[in-house]
This record gives sequence, C-alpha cells and structure tokens, in this order.
Amino acid sequence: MSNFGVTPADLAALAVFFACWLFYEPVLRAMAGRTGSLNGDMVRVRQAWMRVMTARETRLIDGQLMGHSINSASFFASANLLLIAAVGGVLFGGEAALRGVAEVGAEAPTRLLTGKLGLITVCLARGLLNFIWSLRQMNYTLALIGASPEAADDPRRPAYAEAVAEVLNPALRDFSRGVRAYYFALAAAAWLFGPLWLGGGAVAAVVLLLWRQARSPAADGIRKARAVLAEDPATVSQVRNNP
Repeated sequence: MSNFGVTPADLAALAVFFACWLFYEPVLRAMAGRTGSLNGDMVRVRQAWMRVMTARETRLIDGQLMGHSINSASFFASANLLLIAAVGGVLFGGEAALRGVAEVGAEAPTRLLTGKLGLITVCLARGLLNFIWSLRQMNYTLALIGASPEAADDPRRPAYAEAVAEVLNPALRDFSRGVRAYYFALAAAAWLFGPLWLGGGAVAAVVLLLWRQARSPAADGIRKARAVLAEDPATVSQVRNNP
C-alpha cells in the first residue's frame, strides 16, 4: 500500500475503468462497421431529416424539434453543475465532510477518499464540457435551419442539407457522450465501496451501453426505420455509401 492508501487492487480497478472509458468508442465504431449500432443508424436518420427539412415550405416543426433537443441538453448540463457542486462541496468541505462520506462506503484513508471523489468530479466535468459544446452546435444548427434555401427548385438544397447534417450529427454525438459520462460517474462512485465495485461498475456500464446500442428494442426499431428510409431513391445511395 502506498502513502496515499492505494492498493494493487485499486490500481487494477483504475486500469479497468480507464480502459473501458477510453476504448468504448473504438469498440462501438468497430461494432457499427460490422453489425450496425444505434448511434450509427441515427446519423443516417438525421441526414434524411435534414434532406426533408430543406424540402419543407415551412420549417416550424424542425425548429421545435431542435428546441426540444436544446432544452434536453440544457437540463443535463444544469444537473451536471449541481452534481459537481455537491461533490465539490464534500471534496473541499474539510475532514468532517469526508468522514461523513467515508461512513457510507468502505473504510479508506483520507487521501484515497479524496481521489475517489476527484474521479467522480472528473467524469462529471467531462460530461459538462460535452453538453456545453453540444448546446453550441445545436444553436449553430438552428441558425442553419433558419437560413435554408426556400425556393423549391433551388439546386443548393441537397448540398445544404448534407452540410447542416454535418453540424447536427456532431452536436448529438457530444450529447450522447455527456449522457455516457453519467454511467462512468456512477462506476466511479462505486469505488467508494471498494476496488472490485469500481472495476465491476465500469465493465457493467460498457456492457449495458453496448447492449443498448446493438440489441435493445430502440436499436432494432431505429435499424428498421433506417432500412425503410434506404428504400427511398433519394436516400438509398447515401446509405449504401456510408454503412
């Protein structure tokens, strides 16, 4: 055991945690390339949405849908701030506050307990940054929707729709990353009960996330919707060129 109270089991659990966190997206991309994933299918659905958006005479519904997404991201960002403030209050609240948290989980030295709370804070802070950038990109998308060409025969419409989708999809990707940070923050919080809880929590978070991406009812439904959209001559070539 080190001067900080970190045991070999803690180090092994941390290695598992960071491996799960860092390699989740590469695993998801590999899975999407072979069998498809919910996020990958939603990229194509949103591309189809932007093509339909540019063909509408009025885009009120598109603005409302974007407003709903912005409100959702704002809610999660606000919740992140409150959670960061709560954990920070304990982290910098002195010995008494740390002792109160220590009574909830496994007994640990003060320095190790501070590290555990710090890991939770890092996860939440990463999620907050994702939500903030997601909000900015959604606002850019909203402006692009408002600036869409209006003439029915405007030849710029297809290219413009693709350009708007290239802003919208990263915005929703960062939103998903922000939500994913909650899963890893929960796994980090499980470290309060011991290193096995940390490692097990990280693995459980990844398994749950991958199941939702590939085998959940929502993933099946969106996969079918993408297939239906692919039958449209206006979208089939796009889907085939971007599996």
